[in-house]
Amino acid sequence: MAKNTEAWGSRIGLILAMAGNAVGLGNFLRFPVQAVQNGGGAFIIPYLVCFLLMGLPLLFVEWSSGRFGGKFGNHSTPYIFDSMVKGRILKYIGVFGIFTNVAIVAYYAYIESWTLSYVFHSLMGTFTGMSQAEVAGFFNSYVDVTHSTLGIPYEAVIFYVLCLALNTFILSKGLGGVEKVAKIGMPLLILFGVFLAIRGYTLGTSGASDLFPNANAWEGLNFLWTPQMDSLWSPKVWLAAAGQIFFTLSVGMGTIHCYASYVKSKDDIALNAVSAGFMNEFVEVVLGSAIVIPIAAGYLGLDWVLNNAGFGMAFQTMPYLFQQWGPILAAVAGVMWFGLLFFAGITSSLAMGTPWMGFMTDEFGWNRTKGAWSFGALALLIGLPTVFFYQEGVFDDYDYWAGTVSLVIFAFFEIILFAWIFGMDKGWVEINRGADIKIPRFYKFVIKFITPLLLGWVFFASIPSIVDNIRHKDTYNHTAFANVFYAENYTPDTSVTGKVEEVDDKNLKLSFTNTRKRFNKETEESYQEKFTDFKEYHFKEGQKTKVNAGDIVKPGDPIATGEFTNKVFYKNIGRVLLLATFAFICMLVYIAFKKRQKEGRATI
Repeated sequence: MAKNTEAWGSRIGLILAMAGNAVGLGNFLRFPVQAVQNGGGAFIIPYLVCFLLMGLPLLFVEWSSGRFGGKFGNHSTPYIFDSMVKGRILKYIGVFGIFTNVAIVAYYAYIESWTLSYVFHSLMGTFTGMSQAEVAGFFNSYVDVTHSTLGIPYEAVIFYVLCLALNTFILSKGLGGVEKVAKIGMPLLILFGVFLAIRGYTLGTSGASDLFPNANAWEGLNFLWTPQMDSLWSPKVWLAAAGQIFFTLSVGMGTIHCYASYVKSKDDIALNAVSAGFMNEFVEVVLGSAIVIPIAAGYLGLDWVLNNAGFGMAFQTMPYLFQQWGPILAAVAGVMWFGLLFFAGITSSLAMGTPWMGFMTDEFGWNRTKGAWSFGALALLIGLPTVFFYQEGVFDDYDYWAGTVSLVIFAFFEIILFAWIFGMDKGWVEINRGADIKIPRFYKFVIKFITPLLLGWVFFASIPSIVDNIRHKDTYNHTAFANVFYAENYTPDTSVTGKVEEVDDKNLKLSFTNTRKRFNKETEESYQEKFTDFKEYHFKEGQKTKVNAGDIVKPGDPIATGEFTNKVFYKNIGRVLLLATFAFICMLVYIAFKKRQKEGRATI
């Protein structure tokens, strides 16, 4: 095993790097959308409960586990776990702590590349004079790799490769490079966030227009902070809150273990964990909730936000809203918004590279340059399908398996390992070693009993969904190749039927009854309203519709014949790559184990 001599340059650098690891795109893109989709203020309550009962305990566990493994020269979860409890199996549970980071950064860097491109377009004034629909159309054109907004062939691919290369270059400088980016990026991120949040808090009704006369930013803020009690008791809301805590704190990934493994054995990790955790919460709850939703509500109205809240708002809506501030402020706001997202993204993606580098240095003696560029190459290899087949759902599939399922599995097993196998008494001593603050003893009980129960609930409650996803039950076109194409669900309610309004050999338009959210100002509650919506299908050469005008079509009914390559085909390509990557890392862990055994350093 090569001697790894890296260390953090300063405590503030470590805390900023850890905060940067946690503060990511999810703070500004995912959190406000999750809040809107899960009852506004009703989401905040379970979110904060989950932070206290799952987030903080997991931060304590991962910081103390990482520092403990670092004392034995281990800087990645397979052998951090091995240093805690000797056993062959636990090394392979630790594989999730490397795999998850490689898999997430593969598609996460694609979002980062969007932010870089949009900073450039904001400076160029590309969005000047565009309507909201045109801004949304610009994004759809951008993610179509055959289309170019700058006249550069495969523009989206080039920005993606450049973004991965930048990450890799910084990683090749070691912890010093990560720390420098955190010291620059985190203050700028907060500065940009404060500027935009102030605008969100003060916009009020000044953005109302003839088209949206009831637009009011304060209604957006009010919705986010007013609990709707009927949603508060929904298991769906609690599961969404738990998932957001995993995502936002970067727990269940292995990055915290790796960062903590480079601190000194007597360094305080309790205060570090609390500092990084609460800084993340400040950015997410105070800043993240005050930008996208209030500004959108201030110009487009809360009803529009309730019906259109989604991940894409940051790119499909915000550039249009900034144009309402005039050309100069629009450019400044665009640079700040997308610059903020870029720094949030890169400080997280850099953290994702460190477990791989720590493992390759510890076990195979690779230097920082070799470790960094091998990480970048592996991420590029498995990430390209998310770029080329973004519109076929590969990006979302990676996010589900790597950014959701893998986190839950890893977090559940690591809390069992720490509290019940390593032992809570030993673990509590390790958490408090060198601590400058006194952690309430209540957390010893929480870590041993409450957190495992909550994680177990999340894990086992997710199993039916996981099984359905494996079987592609989310689509009626569940085979890679087919001679018949079936109508998909029009709404989450699969009993909804559609009526054929227009049809020819290649095009089909269906009407169906949908529901949209509305907001009652007097009761400050949302409610459902029915309306007629439309869905269109467009078929290629050799494919032909097989329904007639006036036909009633249910989801799952055959609507076209021919030769079809369904989205399942592209998703399966991604899944094979993910499974191959996991198997490859398992093989490396096994080779490292045999190497240690041969050198007399491994135990069974």
